Amino acid sequence: MFDWFTIKNLFVAALFHFLGYTPAPDAPGTPWAFHTSSAAAGYAPAKLDELALLADGMANDAIVVVVDGKVLWEYGNTEALSYLASVRKSLLAMLYGPYVADGTINLDLTLADLGMDDVQGLLPIEKQARVRDLISARSGVYHPASNAGDNLADAPPRGSQQPGAYYLYSNWDFNAAGTAFERMTGKSIYDAFDEKLARPLGFEHWRRLIHLRNGDTDQSEHLAYHFVLSTQDMARLGELVLRQGKWQGEQIVPASWVQDMISLVTPNQETNPAEVRNSEFGYGYMWWVWDGPKVTCAFEGAYTGRGAYGQFITVLPTLDMVVAHKTLPDARTSWEEYVQILDALVAARVTPACQDQAQKNALAA
Repeated sequence: MFDWFTIKNLFVAALFHFLGYTPAPDAPGTPWAFHTSSAAAGYAPAKLDELALLADGMANDAIVVVVDGKVLWEYGNTEALSYLASVRKSLLAMLYGPYVADGTINLDLTLADLGMDDVQGLLPIEKQARVRDLISARSGVYHPASNAGDNLADAPPRGSQQPGAYYLYSNWDFNAAGTAFERMTGKSIYDAFDEKLARPLGFEHWRRLIHLRNGDTDQSEHLAYHFVLSTQDMARLGELVLRQGKWQGEQIVPASWVQDMISLVTPNQETNPAEVRNSEFGYGYMWWVWDGPKVTCAFEGAYTGRGAYGQFITVLPTLDMVVAHKTLPDARTSWEEYVQILDALVAARVTPACQDQAQKNALAA
């Protein structure tokens, strides 16, 4: 089963493929400003050179590091367009904000209120899941998703969890959140993204017409909504969240929504399955939020969008820093490798932004 938006996008994509045509960027965009000196920005040039060597030894394709609103350092082809994988969920969370603020989206509507069902049928208890349960991965709906890449294999039995009570990272929730968005707004996700985010932020490489929802409709009628962006434009999204939804003096996403989105809904020790509690993350509204004993002071208040193969947007408020990272899907940068890059950036700062307790103890001794 395809909705009207998907049928339209499939037709346009097929036509462009047949013609061998790639649309030009939808708008000229606004180029990033760059720091003229990394040293003047507070970062050691030699350390950034070491970071380049570190990146050379990995599968990274592009990295953009923004500090104090300007590009401090970049690596690879930062203008190339490629697939963002699950970072799409963090983008949808941002897009929810303006519509929640003006009342178009009501987070307390249930699946039953919205008339949402699925190919296997949803149980009565599942239909009581609210929109806010979808965007926090707490719906209690364990219906198969239209695409892989989640923890659904570790789900409890269907109907066993009260909506809102149990966290599980499930693509069904995130895809259904996309359907709910389109039903409440009457707009496709991509048209809304074009209007509310890509154009106001001055994206340089955005191409609306190459985007379409996709997935296996035999599994679920709620399709994924992947994005194809450049690393430079990814960094704009992180910068917008860091600035509490404001861009060049204009409030693009309400500040109150940004705060809700990146606040913990699920602390690290309430995540499921139990083995994911060994990570450094809890979960907000489709953003991963640094939480738990593994978090060092430089990462306090940090949050990230994470996607397969090595797609990341990370915000480090203590350093006033945004890191956008891409690896093309024919290769892979692991999370552990990416954290090495983040740690190298923290170490490149001439004056540490903060001191962990171990550092304070060492200095006091």
